[in-house]
Amino acid sequence: MRDLELSLNQGQRVRLKKALQQLQDCSSKVQFSAPVTVADTIPVNQEDGVLKGHGTSELNGEVVATVCGLVERVNKLVLVRPFRSRYKPEIGDIIVGRVIEVAPKRWKLEINFSQDAVLMLSSMNLPDGIQRRRTALDELNMRTIFEENDVICAEVRGFQHDGSLHLQARSEKYGKLEKGLLLTVSPYLVKRRKQHFHFLEQFGVDLILGCNGFIWVGGHAGSEKDYTIEEEHSRSDQNNKSCESSATVEDIPLTVRENICRIANAVRILSELGFYISMEVIMDAVEASIGWNFEIRDMLGAEFYVRIAEREAQRRKSQSKKKI
Repeated sequence: MRDLELSLNQGQRVRLKKALQQLQDCSSKVQFSAPVTVADTIPVNQEDGVLKGHGTSELNGEVVATVCGLVERVNKLVLVRPFRSRYKPEIGDIIVGRVIEVAPKRWKLEINFSQDAVLMLSSMNLPDGIQRRRTALDELNMRTIFEENDVICAEVRGFQHDGSLHLQARSEKYGKLEKGLLLTVSPYLVKRRKQHFHFLEQFGVDLILGCNGFIWVGGHAGSEKDYTIEEEHSRSDQNNKSCESSATVEDIPLTVRENICRIANAVRILSELGFYISMEVIMDAVEASIGWNFEIRDMLGAEFYVRIAEREAQRRKSQSKKKI
């Protein structure tokens, strides 16, 4: 996703600086989230038999960081999670990807990983829903299922010998995604959770948080209304960010269009601020925009950006007081 170009006035700069300082103060009070840079010493008690994890090394009898990130401690294990990194897949991850090639008996997908992922024809449900052996006719009809530039949702099944990912889509919740926007954020902002599929009933919108940093915001798949909206690419221009859609957009109910764009803009602002993205945080930003009477296009402005930072700083401050 392209960085937002915000022009802050003097007052907004002061407010933003204060909010970011409050966020930093709240983070510094949490032992397991202390920020470090390369070669910084991580305080540990060597007598406890500390285990050195990812992002750490031993130098002159001390544990030092080898990457810039946050220190995390799990029992005796000490590790550093990088601030920014490429997607590191794990088996069972829910991902959103874009088809880039239709090959014999397989589709190749771009999933924001160092290599393309592979979805085999045998690893997904057929359109008729019948469990049977795939035939040559099924292979010939692969483009009727997925074709280039289609956006789909799948699950990481395993790794192939060359390091690429093997995907599967054997459930009804997986498959082709339509009627929505595809957003791209840094993968580290999307934490692994038990639930990555969300139906926001009050807005009539489906939200899928891909572990690979691809986020889908679209009309509810179970809706009986037949409407489509052009998928947004990560290289989309500012007009797309203002939610000016394609010629078929008039087929979409206006309220659903507005809800999709409002939720998408909330994701963009949260990503720009570097906040972890979850359904709860997104909905809090959306409800705040409605409560503050912000128009959808104004959500990408400097004032909303600063207000969200101030709101998050206040929330974390109140949480830290409750723990005390």
